[in-house]
Amino acid sequence: MKLTKKGYTLGGVDLLPIVEEHGAPLYVYDAEKIVSNYHELKNAFAGVDVHLKYACKALTNISILKLLRKEGAGLDTVSIEEAQIGLKAGYEPNEILFTPNCIGFEEIKQAVDLGLIINIDELSTLERFGNEYGGTVPCCIRLNPHIMAGGNSHISVGHIDSKFGISIYQVPHIKRIVDNLGIRVNGLHMHTGSDILDAEVFLRGAKLLYEAAKSFPELEFMDFGSGFKVKYKEGDVTADVKAIGKQIVASFKEFCKDYGRDLQLWFEPGKYLVSNAGYLLVDVNVVKQTTSTVFAGVNSGQNHLLRPMMYDAYHHIVNISNPSGTDRIYSVVGYICESDTFGYDRRLKEVRVGDILAIHNAGAYGFSMSSNYNSRCRPAEVLIYKGQAHLIRKRESLEYLLMNQLEVDLA
Repeated sequence: MKLTKKGYTLGGVDLLPIVEEHGAPLYVYDAEKIVSNYHELKNAFAGVDVHLKYACKALTNISILKLLRKEGAGLDTVSIEEAQIGLKAGYEPNEILFTPNCIGFEEIKQAVDLGLIINIDELSTLERFGNEYGGTVPCCIRLNPHIMAGGNSHISVGHIDSKFGISIYQVPHIKRIVDNLGIRVNGLHMHTGSDILDAEVFLRGAKLLYEAAKSFPELEFMDFGSGFKVKYKEGDVTADVKAIGKQIVASFKEFCKDYGRDLQLWFEPGKYLVSNAGYLLVDVNVVKQTTSTVFAGVNSGQNHLLRPMMYDAYHHIVNISNPSGTDRIYSVVGYICESDTFGYDRRLKEVRVGDILAIHNAGAYGFSMSSNYNSRCRPAEVLIYKGQAHLIRKRESLEYLLMNQLEVDLA
């Protein structure tokens, strides 16, 4: 987002006229930024056969999926519904990794029937998979490396108490199941979490995968997950993907040499690709002064952007209606009947009723984690593509909220 003489723009398009046309709250995404993020990450791992599988749980809009497929991305999915949306977006089944957790086996069978790449993270499921398919359908194994990443249990998924993956210490057990049931393991996978700053976390996990690979001679790929830290505010330290890529590529090449053949190197970026490309534009309903605080109350809340309340995540906020106003301090809060605060004590250009505030880094886990709490409708979504604003999701309505409800005759 840029401030010009005319006001704030995104992808070369003025933002306020978009709000005038489509209303607020409104999610707006910059296609050019998403594409730039994708190629920046892929180029960081030049020198090996790298494949990026977009972790679509971050943002599942079908237009975003099509945009990334056009650039060459594959897809990482965690539910059969995500996979089905991916297929509708034009992805081939063999471009979609299916990495669920704690699901019923029927969903695994659905994924096999669709031809997806199956990733298994639980021993009894692996055993059942082998009894059902033997060596006719290959699978990937998700290992838990017992590494804490990101320093926060909410965003770290590779630690010893995590529900994700099979313990790295259970590789001998995995090997027995695989050998006895004739399972063909074509990939090994790990994902330690989010907000990873350097190569050390990846390399620690990689060493464990390299050692585990000795037990599986038919591997085609290794998936190191993702979790590269993105910038949320001025002064944030972010992941140096070029430096990380250089170290991992060197490590992976050495492994492939020892393994006896070249494998594909996979990553599953989600937040890294779409976070800084998305903004939530909200309308100021009230400016309320109390004895200690001035609140800017907006027409949105945790029902549209949950991350500040769920993860205590920081999202930069800008008043795009009054870019030359006087700096004042506000707490930006939502309209939900909960304590839903987007930001405490933020320095903003003077906020007036009717102003539009832009909440940054809303591209990842914004709309995808939204809800209809308080019977509020979810916002529309707009994609800025080649200098044009395209509506890619309609705003919900009361009719949508009632669509699947059935009235019982209580007479």
